[in-house]
Amino acid sequence: MRVNPFPQLKMRRPRRWTGSLNVLLLYLVVFLAPSPVSSIIVNTPAELHASKLDAVTLSCTFTSTSRPTSKMTVDWSYRPQSGGAPLTFFHFSSRAFLPPDGQFVGRIQWKGVPARGEASISLINATLKDNGTYTCSVRNPPDVHGSPTSHTVLTVTPKVPSIRFSDVAVLLAFILLPSAIITLILIGRMLCPKKQHSPSQAYRSPIEVTEGEEYAVHPAEPKAKRATCCQLYLMDSEDEDEYCDLKKRPPVDDEYAESQC
Repeated sequence: MRVNPFPQLKMRRPRRWTGSLNVLLLYLVVFLAPSPVSSIIVNTPAELHASKLDAVTLSCTFTSTSRPTSKMTVDWSYRPQSGGAPLTFFHFSSRAFLPPDGQFVGRIQWKGVPARGEASISLINATLKDNGTYTCSVRNPPDVHGSPTSHTVLTVTPKVPSIRFSDVAVLLAFILLPSAIITLILIGRMLCPKKQHSPSQAYRSPIEVTEGEEYAVHPAEPKAKRATCCQLYLMDSEDEDEYCDLKKRPPVDDEYAESQC
């Protein structure tokens, strides 16, 4: 048995509640301290342009601090160009819910992949009535802050008529082919000009004598062939008389003819 040498002083027991107080303060710090804010960011193109009857992809991507779960939802709404309240026409929650009626019925396809941050849809056979503002909204609890919505403006214009190959072939046949033929003819005339007669070979009268031809010897002209019996038979009566008169005349020398004047 231990004897207290100082009976006037009482022994104090160590305080055990100090450790409990520290644990309590730690719990209060953990539960009452501000937790990091969860946020989500949704992005869409500001403008989209398409032609009538085209398939348009309404792109929508999102970035979340939490992995997408079955609680994630995607909503697409449409506001006409003329104005008015936005109308939700597509919803996704574990599966796609396509529009049952309205102007988008049968023309919406789900293109999203939530695991990759994709929430896009496709609009088939775009019309001029589809012009307006489209809003993509993504919710992924506990991400409730940030920019959960984004807008894009779609402009649909009439399709420009395209020229078919048959039309081009007809134009080539009726325009280019005649032009090519005319060009070839002109080139042929330029490369092969007609032989022009020299002035010295122009027509001269039988009695005209040019300088240097006084003593020129001209070749004998070929004698006229006598008519055959068949030709005489076919001649008219007047032609036969002239032939007979010529036959009765005395022969004339080819080299010298006496002047009858």
